[in-house]
Amino acid sequence: MPLQPTLKTDVLSPHDLSLIDRYWRAANYLSVGQIYLLDNPLLKTPLAAEQVKPRLLGHWGTTPGLNFIYAHLNRIIKARDADVIYICGPGHGGPGIVANTYLEGSYSEIYPEIGEDEEGMRRLFKQFSFPGGIPSHVAAETPGSIHEGGELGYALVHAYGAAFDNPGLVVACVVGDGEAETGPLAAAWHSNKFLNPAHDGAVLPILHLNGYKIANPTVLARLPDEELQQLFSGYGYEPIFVEGSDPADMHQQMAAAFDYAFDHIAAIQAIARSQGDAVTRPRWPMIVLRSPKGWTGPKEVDGKKVEGFWRSHQVPVAECRKDAGHRQILEDWMRSYRPEELFDEKGGLIAELKALAPRGSRRMGANPHANGGQLRRELKLPDIRDHAVKVGRRGGEMVQSTKVLGGYLRDALTLNEASANFRIFGPDETESNRLGDVFAVTDRVWMADLEPYDEHLARRGRVMEVLSEHLCQGWLEGYLLTGRHGLFSCYEAFIHIVDSMFNQHAKWLKVSRGLEWRRPVSSLNYLLTSHVWRQDHNGFSHQDPGFVDLVANKTADVVRIYLPPDANTLLWAGDHCLKTYDRINVIVAGKQPEPQWLSMDEAIRHCEDGAGIWHWAGTEEPGFEPDVVMACAGDVPTMETLAAVDLLRQALPDLRIRVVNVVDLMTLQSPDQHPHGLPDALFNQLFTRDRPVIFAYHGYPYLIHRLTYKRTNHDNMHVHGFIDEGTTTTPFDMAVLNKIDRYHLALAAIERVPGLAARAKDTVDQMTAKLGEHKRYVCKHGEDMPEIQNWVWPYDKG
Repeated sequence: MPLQPTLKTDVLSPHDLSLIDRYWRAANYLSVGQIYLLDNPLLKTPLAAEQVKPRLLGHWGTTPGLNFIYAHLNRIIKARDADVIYICGPGHGGPGIVANTYLEGSYSEIYPEIGEDEEGMRRLFKQFSFPGGIPSHVAAETPGSIHEGGELGYALVHAYGAAFDNPGLVVACVVGDGEAETGPLAAAWHSNKFLNPAHDGAVLPILHLNGYKIANPTVLARLPDEELQQLFSGYGYEPIFVEGSDPADMHQQMAAAFDYAFDHIAAIQAIARSQGDAVTRPRWPMIVLRSPKGWTGPKEVDGKKVEGFWRSHQVPVAECRKDAGHRQILEDWMRSYRPEELFDEKGGLIAELKALAPRGSRRMGANPHANGGQLRRELKLPDIRDHAVKVGRRGGEMVQSTKVLGGYLRDALTLNEASANFRIFGPDETESNRLGDVFAVTDRVWMADLEPYDEHLARRGRVMEVLSEHLCQGWLEGYLLTGRHGLFSCYEAFIHIVDSMFNQHAKWLKVSRGLEWRRPVSSLNYLLTSHVWRQDHNGFSHQDPGFVDLVANKTADVVRIYLPPDANTLLWAGDHCLKTYDRINVIVAGKQPEPQWLSMDEAIRHCEDGAGIWHWAGTEEPGFEPDVVMACAGDVPTMETLAAVDLLRQALPDLRIRVVNVVDLMTLQSPDQHPHGLPDALFNQLFTRDRPVIFAYHGYPYLIHRLTYKRTNHDNMHVHGFIDEGTTTTPFDMAVLNKIDRYHLALAAIERVPGLAARAKDTVDQMTAKLGEHKRYVCKHGEDMPEIQNWVWPYDKG
């Protein structure tokens, strides 16, 4: 055995040991029943074939360990009146968490049709992994959960997100040994370098080593204890080992481990809070639990090893409906828990066992932190008009739009300082993304060593930076799901790292929005900057605007995408998104100096509409349809579109041009597909029914076609966007490479307006020559031509 703290022995009296063991057996019994049974929940008669489900779905292997942990946490909560939530990393152990919330009563309170009697137990069993029932994983439907267990890797980072700014909360987080092999989980161990015991809660990681994944051993389970101790000591934890298979011994070990861990957590917090802050980074406790996979289940089936092996991972006895021998193994297994000692004749948990569960909101299935909307308070936000950019001559002011937003966020942090419910997350990019004004009122939180020359690093801070998009996303999700607010700022190309995490959160929101008992939580807000069109210096590796394509795939009432063309529209978008709930909002905005187009009043009207005609930019005549619609979405596409309009106005003054700007991308969809979709009549007013539309779009062109395919004028939509042409080059050359520059846009308009190309041949030749001149110039001088760099909108107010 490795060195570990000296633990008490015989923590539980014989009576208490018997009670907690019976409670554990009850949870195991209910878990097996959920996987297998349609009827006969108390086994009052021999098990018949028709009482077994025709399709056996679920995961037994991890479940008894999860039940074991839950029972011991109940003891701690009752003994200490502790405020604890349970995060189940092995989410496929869903039957265990459902069983435990049923035993404590919180499940039946939420779902009264699943009563605490024989009929309720029958319904509990039938619904699991059954059509019209509940998922096999821990999910939004599961009381007490903030964590979708369908995908492994995110439990620990969610746990830390829940603990930040929750000083009274302990987050017990079970990490499966299969999950521990994922990249996000491996990085998440470092979250302890950001947890401040003076004002945050605590996370108690419980590494559950049962040895196997679906069909292979797990890496950590095959390491000796000494190596595990060195590993986790190196991460900054104090590991406590609980190991074995004998229930009586394991109960005593676990009770002692929990007593020590909770005592140690309390001592760490007491010292930090008495000092007013954490002077040094503490060494937090964690538990390493080694127990057999499929513990207490069949030892063998058909002569093959099951308990303590990968065959127990899912359904250990697979042919119970067809094979009488298998059915007998199942019945013997369930009867081994002695249900007559656990449940009364009516099917209710006997009183002395029911008394082991905490009461009210101390039950982990009813803890309000696990239904964070119950605790959510609205943010106090500054007036965007106080941060507005004054627009005199249109396009004449060059401003870093995200810097303007940084001032707004600084004031938001100040307004919410007392409530401590708003944080900014990002991978080492807050300053780079021009949000550095926030450091006038806060710092980056940092619990590792500090040097005297460090800048904006402190034990307390509302900015969380770590070079892991997984940690930023997971912290924010945990923070939001427990009732707080936040913003995730990231380079556009690298937000793809969390594609799968985004997927899981979107699914969680979709399901939770349909559950009346789940209260709304604050939206997950992304600010994507350092975007594709201004990553000319970093090159092709940093040029990818495709995250919005993934976002647009999700349930319409969950996702929103905003492409503000300037600072005032960005202020509106940021303010709006921070006020929403149960959404995922994506804002894409550049950080480099860019022209400013709309006054604040105009920006508010434009953003509320989502898309609109910029009458000041076009050359339409009253009573006439335009010859061409020049549409744009995104800051650089907007600038290039207006520059193209300038070229066309100079060369072809009789051409009737309409300029349409789209700030809310989802307005392009039909209203039957997205709640922000423009009605067909209004869409046709903007884009016409039959005129060519040259659409300059920030991302991959196909998304615009996908969003507008049902629209009347879709066949005349000609979209220019990123076509995966990138390199280290000048900003304008990036646009040229992808044919989204002013010359290509103007040439496309000339080509698409019937009869125009023939009479504008000289203009076409001049623009084509300009593209050649541009290429020669940038290759010689390494910068864009002066007429490109110095271009301004020449028409003042229009």
